[in-house]
Amino acid sequence: MVVKGGKAAKKGAPPAKKAPQAKAKAPPSMKDFLLKAKKAFDFKWKENRRNTAKLSDFEIIRTLGTGQFGRVLFVRHLRSKVKQFYAMKILERQKVVSMMQTEHVIYEKKVLQSIDFPFLVNYRYHFKDNAALYFVLEFIPGGEMFTNLQKVGKYPEPQSRFYAAQVVLSFEYLHFLGIVYRDLKPENLLIDGAGYLKITDFGFAKRIDDKQTMTMCGTPEYLAPEVIKNVGYSYSVDWWALGILIYEMCNGKPPFASEEPMKIFEKIMNARVKYPNTFNPILKDVCKNLLIPDFTKRLGTTKDGTNAVKMHEWFKSVDWMKLFDRKLPAPYIPEIKSIEDTSNFEEYDEQPILELPEEVYSEEFKDF
Repeated sequence: MVVKGGKAAKKGAPPAKKAPQAKAKAPPSMKDFLLKAKKAFDFKWKENRRNTAKLSDFEIIRTLGTGQFGRVLFVRHLRSKVKQFYAMKILERQKVVSMMQTEHVIYEKKVLQSIDFPFLVNYRYHFKDNAALYFVLEFIPGGEMFTNLQKVGKYPEPQSRFYAAQVVLSFEYLHFLGIVYRDLKPENLLIDGAGYLKITDFGFAKRIDDKQTMTMCGTPEYLAPEVIKNVGYSYSVDWWALGILIYEMCNGKPPFASEEPMKIFEKIMNARVKYPNTFNPILKDVCKNLLIPDFTKRLGTTKDGTNAVKMHEWFKSVDWMKLFDRKLPAPYIPEIKSIEDTSNFEEYDEQPILELPEEVYSEEFKDF
């Protein structure tokens, strides 16, 4: 290591003593990590960073995805000395307000700025202009699990377990911070270049700590019964969604499906899950225990919390610390030709970015 600006050693001076070598430390436990992570999160949560970039800093290359409020673009940062590519999420102010999602967007900014975990997408910049709000996030080149799952039909059980275990660790982290995620689904799970997951889209995430919330939000097929009943709920809804995800990964489609949301809700409230013959008893058991309608008895919400999920026999083969350190071999590595490769994302018709001469809804987004 070269140290610049240091004083030159005097001629004839005795050689400097070497610093004592630190003894190798055992890897920290998950609990140790979580305690340190909570302190870092609380510090960042109190900050209110504003406009860390601007639209002219980026070259727009193509659309990666679309949603109710806007779209996600593949962009290059023009001010970087080396090529840097990102995913830019654009939310049009008028659409956000009309869909009554203002509070969710403000929360999304605070969450993204405050979290730091191996399986959660990393925030880079945010800013706003007269018409829209912008999040600039790390680009995950492997694309959505949803697209990949559609191509292959369903995943082998070990591959499903590999992905599900990363979701378990992510929920352990978020819940320890007091955050309920509320939007787990294959569309929000990206696969990185090493084959690991990155959870994205924190538009429905909310910090509740030890309290409950009653907002009905999420994707119909993944909603827990307590959300549909419109009663107070907390982290239990994420564990229900994990059960849906495991079922969908191993089966190719979720257990409660219909073209009409109301019919989906009826099926969820009846909670009658039909398990394929391909589901072995242990796989069926983990799904059954996550999909218990009574959330007080649901796996993940009992007194042992996340540890009860980790200790379930279906996760018996998982080395949790190696997984956390990303040292386990991934069952699938996406084909990525270069840092500019977006071939794992679907093609979309391109649209111009909305421009307005004057700012709209300035008061609603003053804290963005």
